Amino acid sequence: MTISSTPLEAAAADPVAATTDPRRSVVRVLLRDRAAVACLAYIGLVVAMAVFAPLIVRISGWDPYEFDQSAIDPNLGSIPIGSWGGISAEHWLGVEPGSGRDVFARIVYGARSSMLIALGATLLTTVLGVVFGLLAGYFGGRTDALISRFMEFLMAFPALIFMIAVLSALPADDRRFLLVAVISVFGWPYLARIVRAQTLSLKQREFVEAARASGASRGQVVFREVLPNLRSTILVMVTMAVPGYIGTEAGLSFLGVGLVPPTPSWGQMIASSVSWYSVVPTYFLVPGVFLALLVLSFMVLGDHVRAAVDPGGGA
Repeated sequence: MTISSTPLEAAAADPVAATTDPRRSVVRVLLRDRAAVACLAYIGLVVAMAVFAPLIVRISGWDPYEFDQSAIDPNLGSIPIGSWGGISAEHWLGVEPGSGRDVFARIVYGARSSMLIALGATLLTTVLGVVFGLLAGYFGGRTDALISRFMEFLMAFPALIFMIAVLSALPADDRRFLLVAVISVFGWPYLARIVRAQTLSLKQREFVEAARASGASRGQVVFREVLPNLRSTILVMVTMAVPGYIGTEAGLSFLGVGLVPPTPSWGQMIASSVSWYSVVPTYFLVPGVFLALLVLSFMVLGDHVRAAVDPGGGA
């Protein structure tokens, strides 16, 4: 029988601890914080937009690929008709200059693109980071040396230049998959290094020694004793990783090597608004505000999750 000090097992052994499940206490702390609740609400709104994009644009009445030539003035350089970029009851956030495509519909589908890529990259980097971090930290020796040198190589490599070069050379098909893969290649070492350091400390703890003495296999020790004690670290790192990947996707799309037209993307919309800054500032402001608020919400939420998980951890 293995001996573990994981939170769930400790709660099961102690009736008092059972009433204070760490996961529930973290949720309670977050729900009592107005800033965290506001961030969760905005993230939930964007996720809902991404999930229900087809239904939402059906209600708004405009497809993201549909042109409305009646909403732009060809005599004035195809700028939107009306103030604030053509915002009206028909076009809730205005229309794109030059094309007349509905900005609201493209924002909604842009949310789907951003969240799919960010969450896909986060999932893949988390799996790779946890697996390689556990292997390096627990087994040590040559395994640790090999994985650590590989991580250092990837972290020292100019990631942005490599991403631009690779994405420029590859075809535009399956661009979402390519973005997830390329971002993940350079993202997992950061989590892996932290998991490795924590594993090096945890494997010296008494409950791990007791598990070994009781005859538990290496796999049982790693997945039943060490991994559960990394939950809080992984949760915080994942929360902080998502905004970075959202920004990376937007930046690559802005540079023209991310999602390619006509696929909606917030970064792509910001890039195409460059030539319209002075005449239609709302075309830049709308996707810019949505993107900035999403990144800010994840970053603030990550800080609050870290404070809730480790109240005495300091700044």
